[in-house]
Amino acid sequence: MERVGILIIAGVLFGIGVMGIAYNRRNLILILASIELMLLGVNMNFIVYAGIYGNMTGQIIALLVITVAAADTAIGLAIIVIYSRVTETVEMRGMTGILAG
Repeated sequence: MERVGILIIAGVLFGIGVMGIAYNRRNLILILASIELMLLGVNMNFIVYAGIYGNMTGQIIALLVITVAAADTAIGLAIIVIYSRVTETVEMRGMTGILAG
């Protein structure tokens, strides 16, 4: 039952992340936080299934996902800081104009 509970929590975290991206298409910081929630849910699945099968591969993949997520967040926040200095906002309304030109 313990593993099932963890898998349910992982699914809920992933669902919250998907809903955060689907319902909030303007604020870049909230989109990054939603992506992090989705990756956290995936990591929990990797770790639980690694424990079920007695294989370390899932835990190694979880560490790689954490590393990529940290790099993604660092680069994303750097882009947001530069964007907010130029436009004085973190909303995505004018982002297409900056990206296109």
